Amino acid sequence: MSDSRTNRGATRGVSHVSRRRFLAGAGLTAGALMLSSTSTAASASPRRALSDGDRVPALVIGSGYGGAVAALRLTQAGIPTQVVEMGRSWDTPGSDGKIFCGMLNPDERSFWLADRTDAPVSNFIGFNINRNIDRYVGVLDSERFSGIKVYQGRGVGGGSLVNGGMAVTPKRDFFEEILPSVDPNAMYNTYFPRANTALGVNHIDEDWFESTPWYKFARTGRTTAHRSGFTTTFVPNVYDFEYMKQEEAGQVPASGLDGEVIYGNNAGKKSLDKTYLAQAAATGKLTITALHKVTGVAPASGAGYDVTMEQIDERGNVIATKVVTADRVFFAAGSVGTSKLLVSMKAQGHLPNLSSQVGEGWGNNGNIMFGRANHMWHPTGSKQATIPAMGIDNWADPAAPVFAEIAPLPAGLETYVSLYLAITKNPERARFQFNSSTGAVDLSWAASQNQVGIDMTKKVFDKINRREGTIYRTDLFGVYKRWGDNFTYHPLGGCVLNEATDNYGRLSEYPGLYVVDGSLVPGNVGVNPFVTITALAERNMEQIISADL
Repeated sequence: MSDSRTNRGATRGVSHVSRRRFLAGAGLTAGALMLSSTSTAASASPRRALSDGDRVPALVIGSGYGGAVAALRLTQAGIPTQVVEMGRSWDTPGSDGKIFCGMLNPDERSFWLADRTDAPVSNFIGFNINRNIDRYVGVLDSERFSGIKVYQGRGVGGGSLVNGGMAVTPKRDFFEEILPSVDPNAMYNTYFPRANTALGVNHIDEDWFESTPWYKFARTGRTTAHRSGFTTTFVPNVYDFEYMKQEEAGQVPASGLDGEVIYGNNAGKKSLDKTYLAQAAATGKLTITALHKVTGVAPASGAGYDVTMEQIDERGNVIATKVVTADRVFFAAGSVGTSKLLVSMKAQGHLPNLSSQVGEGWGNNGNIMFGRANHMWHPTGSKQATIPAMGIDNWADPAAPVFAEIAPLPAGLETYVSLYLAITKNPERARFQFNSSTGAVDLSWAASQNQVGIDMTKKVFDKINRREGTIYRTDLFGVYKRWGDNFTYHPLGGCVLNEATDNYGRLSEYPGLYVVDGSLVPGNVGVNPFVTITALAERNMEQIISADL
C-alpha cells in the first residue's frame, strides 16, 4: 500500500487542533482501553503464497494470540507451518511514510472494508464524529450481529495490532471458576509467566507516571475513585514504557503520545509480529499467507483435511479460490471467526460429528463503556497517552464485581471527560447459529443481556458521581445514550474448553483438528483477555506437541 492513491488521506497535516480534529479523536480513541517500531512482519512474510493443491504438515487459521503461539511452538518443534491470515501484512509504509494511520485523522487504513469509520465513541456534543473513508482492508473490523458488534484486528498479528496492550493476568479464584478442568498451579507457576515473558510485558515507571502530564487523566480517575472508597491498581502493558518516556523527551518518533492505538502503533508496541511471529519466522519453518480467508474445512480423501480459502485483493475482491490439504489444522481465527467457521461446517455437513457444544458459551467479557463529566477543577489534561495504565478494581465485591479501565481521550484539548471500560461479571451467554436460508452465522446476543453489567457498573460509578457531584455523559454513544453497551473488544467463547473440545483444545471427533484461541474461554475472564488466551495456548500446545506430534 505504497501508492499515493491508496493513502491520499494519510498525508493531511495533524498538528493543528481544530474542532473537526477533536471530534474525530474523541470517537476513535475509545478503543485504546481494550484492544511499532519498524515491523518485523516482513521476516515472517511468505516465500510464496499457498497454491491450490498444496499439501502442508500444519496449517494455522489466524495469526492472533492463539495462532501465534501455535506457530512458534510448532516451528520450534521442527514442523513446517503455514499460517493463513485474512488481513494484510502490515509491513509497508503508506505515502505519509507510516504503516498505520492515527486516530485523529483516519484514512482507509483504519477500518476493514468499510466506507465509513465506526468508532466506539460515535458522537460528541450532538454531532456524529465518524468519517467517510475509501474501502480497503484496514486494520480494525467492527463486525455486526443482530444484537452486538464485535471489534477485531485484521492483519498479521490479529488483535495485538489494535488493542490497548493491557496485559492483565486474571484473578486466580475466577480463573478456577471459569475453567475448572485446568490445573491452576501449572497456569500460574508456568504458563502465565511464560506468556508474559514472550509477549514482552512491562510496567510503567510509577515516579514518571506521577509527574508526566500525559497521565493526568488516569490520576484524576484515581483520585475520584479513592474518594469514594474504591481501589485502583497499575496495569502492565506490552507497550514499551521506556520508549514512551523517550517520546516525551523528543528522542524518538512519537506513537503512544501521538494519538496512535486502535488503528495500530507505528512505534513502541510489542505486537505479535515483533514477538511470537518474529521468533517463529526465525526458525525458517514459518510461512504466512495473508489476504486469504478460510471458508471451509472438511476431511480429505485418505488422510488430513481439505481447507478451502478465498484470496482477496486490497479492496476485498475475491481473486482466487484454493483448496489446500493439511495433515493438521489449528483454528485460531478468534472467538468469532473460529466459532462461525465450525458452526457452519457442522451445519452444512462438512464436519457433522462436531460436538453439540460448538457455538455455545459466547460472552462479551461484561464490557460496558461510558463517560463521566468532571468539574472544571478536575481536568483530565489536554495531553493524554493512548496506552491505559490504571484500573479501578472492585472485583471482590459480590454486589458489583467490576474491573474498570481508566481510559484516555486524547483529543488534543481539555475535555473534562473521564472515560472508562468496565469489565463486569456478567453471566449472560449467547450462541452462534447457522441460518440455512442465508448461509450466514449469527449470534444470539440481545441488548437486554447487557443490563446485568450495567447494573453492576452503576453500583460503583453512581457512588462516585454522588460523591463528586458529577453526571454520566449522554452524548458519546448516540443521542441521549449513556452506555456503550452495543459493542465489545473482548469476544470470548463459542468453542469452550473441555465442552466443545477436550481439555487441551482437540476437536476429538476429528483427530488432527485443534482450537487454540479465545473461543476456548467461556465468555468472561474478568480482565483484558489476551494474556489468558496466550497462556492457555501455551499450555495446550505443549501437550499437543508432546502427545500428538
